[in-house]
Amino acid sequence: MTDTPSIGEATPSSWRSRLRRWIVVPIINQLKRGITPEKLSWTIALGVTLGIFPIIGSTSVVCLIAGYFLKLNQGVLHLFKSLTYPLHLALILVFIRLGQHLNGVALIKFSIPQMMRQFKDSPAQFGKDFGMAALYGIEAWAIAAVVLIPLLRIISLPILKKMIRNKEASA
Repeated sequence: MTDTPSIGEATPSSWRSRLRRWIVVPIINQLKRGITPEKLSWTIALGVTLGIFPIIGSTSVVCLIAGYFLKLNQGVLHLFKSLTYPLHLALILVFIRLGQHLNGVALIKFSIPQMMRQFKDSPAQFGKDFGMAALYGIEAWAIAAVVLIPLLRIISLPILKKMIRNKEASA
């Protein structure tokens, strides 16, 4: 009997290794290249927040545009956008329902599979049927973003500063 994991089996050390390789190392590399922890913390906060924008298929474009105009690191921005993908899918309906509730409108009955089917069948009709629901979702997301962006920045900045101190101490 061996202690090595089988193919596809995740161990705590393999998760740490992946976390380090795909998240920690790229962030440290950016810090080494001169990006300030302050700028990087805003990039992380926006990557996460824009990553949960409640319109399927739009988060990459939204991040690209925001990153260009705000002069943010596109790689880090898209990394954190991608990390939030499961949360993005889980929150679409939440944002739409919250927006409908905030606007006092009747809840429309729909599901994500139904929406995807209808979009494939007739994009124009889909826009008519779900356009306002999308706007309600965007409204609720925008309200959440006002709180989420500064909160994520406040959380990420000390972590980034600690990463710099640890790297300087080990160098």
